[in-house]
Amino acid sequence: MRKKYIQLTPEEWVRQHIVSFLIEHKQLGKGLISIEKGTSFNGLKKRYDLKVYDNSLNLILLVECKAPSIKLTEETLIQSLTYAQSEKPRYIMLSNGLQHIYYDVVNKQFLEDLAFSGI
Repeated sequence: MRKKYIQLTPEEWVRQHIVSFLIEHKQLGKGLISIEKGTSFNGLKKRYDLKVYDNSLNLILLVECKAPSIKLTEETLIQSLTYAQSEKPRYIMLSNGLQHIYYDVVNKQFLEDLAFSGI
């Protein structure tokens, strides 16, 4: 999707599998997925691993990928929620490739799976 070679780090391995999951299992078009795009929070530049948009180009999902050796914690979610304040996504997904956390930002609740398909 990036049209360039990327070093296959553990985090990149997770990122590529999440992209595949979104395309294959959630039937999202490649054009709705943005990889490693920046954002600004309190004057600091931050970067999300993936941003997913609906067909109206509204941000619906922010994805933060970690290497499989990194444990997902409440602190990781809080950090993503803090950065998401300026982006206003509907959902946040955290993944280390082994564990996945889905959070509905609007209803402030954890989910078993992402609540959308084929936006």
